[in-house]
Amino acid sequence: MKISLAPVSFCWDKATIEQFYQKAANSQIDTVYLGETVCSRRRLLKFNDYLELAQMLKNHGKNVVLSTMALIEAQSELTELKKYIVNGEFSIEANDMAAVQLARQAKVPFICGPTINNYNRASLDILQTMGMKRFVMPFELSKVWLNNVISQPAKANFEVEVMGHGYIPLAHSARCFTAKHFGLNKDNCETICQQHPKGILAQTQEQQDLLRLNGIQTQSASHIDLTDELITMQKMGVDYFRISPSSIECLDIANGLANKLTASAIDNEVNMTSDALDRNLSPQACNGYWFGQAGLEQV
Repeated sequence: MKISLAPVSFCWDKATIEQFYQKAANSQIDTVYLGETVCSRRRLLKFNDYLELAQMLKNHGKNVVLSTMALIEAQSELTELKKYIVNGEFSIEANDMAAVQLARQAKVPFICGPTINNYNRASLDILQTMGMKRFVMPFELSKVWLNNVISQPAKANFEVEVMGHGYIPLAHSARCFTAKHFGLNKDNCETICQQHPKGILAQTQEQQDLLRLNGIQTQSASHIDLTDELITMQKMGVDYFRISPSSIECLDIANGLANKLTASAIDNEVNMTSDALDRNLSPQACNGYWFGQAGLEQV
């Protein structure tokens, strides 16, 4: 099993993004996903900027995947999507069926992102015939579901990726709740989400952390933490453990997990604990979906 880094879902400034990926280039992460997946109004980095970052990461030995938008709303976004599909060098993560169709037409193999509703083996088998080489499990599904899907009726011929750490994207909307929170119109939002690099925390009337507003995307208030399930996933046949970035420090977690996998390969048993993992276990973690329970639960 390998460690992968999901695309940055928050609106970070260009300097922070470049610093983040420079550090990622020197990490033990195997695969790095790049691209704006949430909102096309976030124009701090252009397509060519992402291509330059992709080339830099490739030169450092990383496998690079260009990620596409999760919600296509305009012709301009479709035009931008086509540029990603025919980039000619890097793999694609399709987060919308429009990207799947364009990749199929261009005969470009693709990775099926977590925002495509893959809820059964039949759907996955069809997508494989269209060019899918790997799929990222939708966040709300469980370990039992995954085990059934990849082992029956016969072992799957596609790779499997599971998000194991980070804030969970729960929904995307045509409305921008971050702009609305500040009394702004979506078309003139002033990219206000840039001022909130981890989104805006929303609470219940009882002051319980509930959701995180990130532009048109709604996330979990707590971050999913499946680091204790790393070796279980490896034994199940999961190919990639995905980390969704919320800060530069998440790369320390990635390195700790990579070391853990290396120790497992050498010793066949894991008795080491990464300091990076210890520092990031907190009461704000959750893992309920993986165990078939409410997502905000910590089992």
